[in-house]
Amino acid sequence: MLASPHRPLLVQLVVTRRCNLACGYCSEYDDVSSPVDVSLLERRIDHAAGLGTLVLTLTGGEPLLHPKLDALVARVASHGMVCTMISNGYPLTKEWIRRLNEANLSFLQMSIDNMEPNGFSQKSWSQIRKKLDLLKEHARFGVNINAVLGSSTLEETREVVQRVKELGFYMTVGLMHDVHGQIDPGLLRDQLAATYREMQQMSNKTVFHETGEGWEWDMLQGGASPFKCRAGGRYLYVDEFGTVNYCSQRRGEPGVDLLEYTAEDCERAFYTPKGCEARCTIGCVRRASAFDGWRAQPGFTAVEQPT
Repeated sequence: MLASPHRPLLVQLVVTRRCNLACGYCSEYDDVSSPVDVSLLERRIDHAAGLGTLVLTLTGGEPLLHPKLDALVARVASHGMVCTMISNGYPLTKEWIRRLNEANLSFLQMSIDNMEPNGFSQKSWSQIRKKLDLLKEHARFGVNINAVLGSSTLEETREVVQRVKELGFYMTVGLMHDVHGQIDPGLLRDQLAATYREMQQMSNKTVFHETGEGWEWDMLQGGASPFKCRAGGRYLYVDEFGTVNYCSQRRGEPGVDLLEYTAEDCERAFYTPKGCEARCTIGCVRRASAFDGWRAQPGFTAVEQPT
């Protein structure tokens, strides 16, 4: 069943576009939208389950701004899907952690990009440290902290990674991208490649985060890392309107309402080259696609990396 091109491995579902932060590298939020109606989200969750989805991630915006988030987590878990969440962590409280525990959240991913807020990112150690203590003491779900490289200097990045490691959480690093999904070196400039290599050696990853690795280094060294993208098939990004998109940077394609999305739509997108594969930095798409790299994709041509 898991080998079927009709079945998504990962669905990311936006529960509200509103966010309490305004990070410079992010284009996936606003500060005015209301939470998506619970009953509508439950229908979307049920439909994703009907497609055979393995992992469903609740995201935003900031999902903790949805007052019924724990009910949505419970709905996902009731179908036997693995429920994960992406959050900046600012709204976390002991009560929220209790509610998420009881709803059977499996995993939380947060970003800590620098020691102090700057124009690239407000997801900072100084602002989130006490939330990590709450998670350490009360969370029954797994926690992964991701640092987006380029949002701080090399010295700050080292300090962030070291402090998170000392707390014992899973720790990963990612590449900052622009609105087109392409690498933005930010504050690291020409130090990005060396910093990535150093921070990778300090990371503490889950099996899922180890899947499909290697493209980052290839891209940093040669400027491209082609792969067979399975977005729209193995990976679905469902926005606040319920529309299936290839990813957060390719909105409107394929542009079908999730409630009308079928196994045949998954298969069609699974075999469709997207045209932006070589320079894609959307890690979740690459991970979800990595399981099917062995399978043919009509029209896929490996792009030679620049010399």
